[in-house]
Amino acid sequence: MSRDLYIPPRMTPRPKIFAALALLLCSIAVAGACGSQGVQVSKTDPYYRGAVLFRDHCSGCHTLSSVGAQGSATSIKDRLRTNGPNFNVRKENEEQVLYAIRNGGFSGAIMPENIVVGDDAKAIAAFLAKYSGVKSEKVPTVETTQ
Repeated sequence: MSRDLYIPPRMTPRPKIFAALALLLCSIAVAGACGSQGVQVSKTDPYYRGAVLFRDHCSGCHTLSSVGAQGSATSIKDRLRTNGPNFNVRKENEEQVLYAIRNGGFSGAIMPENIVVGDDAKAIAAFLAKYSGVKSEKVPTVETTQ
């Protein structure tokens, strides 16, 4: 009895590597597109560097739409100890931000002290002073004279 079955040759390592790399690249492209808003500050904006630094160092715990950061809790029942303020609704000035960076926030309990320093801290402070509080409620003020 003759066996005339065709047995295909084994795939050589080169096509296997190519196929694995193609699959990996497709997976990265799909995963990278999911839910990434990114920095929405123009590269020509003087606050762009601060926006990128904020995204890189602060977005894990703070929320700010202009950099695609979603680190704050959306509900008090879902809040974690590491959820920092939502800067969409909380307005900050440069001095407050620099104080918080140097001292680990205002309570000193969670945020690392000096998470950024020097010009990087100043860039983040200037950026937050400009872009924080965009979605906060505007409360009418009354001028008083004394």
